[in-house]
Amino acid sequence: MAVQQNKVSKSRRNNRRAHDSLVAANPNECDNCGELKRPHHICASCGHYAHNEVVAQAEEIDLEDDAA
Repeated sequence: MAVQQNKVSKSRRNNRRAHDSLVAANPNECDNCGELKRPHHICASCGHYAHNEVVAQAEEIDLEDDAA
């Protein structure tokens, strides 16, 4: 069983944990609509990525034309 030889001081313990903190998000503006989005991800509000529409939004789809 591992037993410490000497007490680890608060300073040494906290120095070891110095890199465990979370990093804040880095949002970018969407080129199409201006909403904040995650970098290198599709915009959730308009469905664009790199000036191209990748995902059609639900309000743009006409279900009556698709059913016919």
